[in-house]
Amino acid sequence: MDLTKGTFEEKQIRAKKMMLWFGIISLIMSFAGWTSAFVVSSTRPDWLKDFQLPQAFTLSTIIIIFSSITFILAKKSLKRGNNKTTMGWLWTTLILGIAFIYNQFIGFNQILELGYNFTGPTSNVTMSYIFLIAFVHILHIVAGLICLLVVIYNHFKQRYNATNMLGFELAATFWHFVDILWLYLFLFLYFVR
Repeated sequence: MDLTKGTFEEKQIRAKKMMLWFGIISLIMSFAGWTSAFVVSSTRPDWLKDFQLPQAFTLSTIIIIFSSITFILAKKSLKRGNNKTTMGWLWTTLILGIAFIYNQFIGFNQILELGYNFTGPTSNVTMSYIFLIAFVHILHIVAGLICLLVVIYNHFKQRYNATNMLGFELAATFWHFVDILWLYLFLFLYFVR
């Protein structure tokens, strides 16, 4: 496929999709670096081997999976031209994204209640990594929520339809990426000691 051919609009669409994928690849590299550092650091003598992730992290994982499903349902509704149902699924996705963040902070509180802090004399390198990885992921969920709000606004203004879905698709791709990223991080933190 020749990327230099096509109309100006087709080139713009390809460029926007490629920019998103460059961003996603850079995020993958960042989190790969942090998880690699986690593995290397696990050989330290002060590493916690018997720590269990908080229940709130498990619940937030279930919530984020459902949020991807609701975004998929929103896209299907949009393709069928059912704008009201699309809006309902978009709002549900937004609420689930907020619930994910809420549960992450509950998980942070559960870690703090066990006596582990991010920094300071009661900190531990294991917990510092968990705080860092989870918090940076939350920042990306916040970015996804902002994208979702833009999609909700644009859908309300009737800027999307079955043949014009670029912004919708870009936001959905990013949302699914951060959801899959969390699933990977959760399984990584759960199984890698």
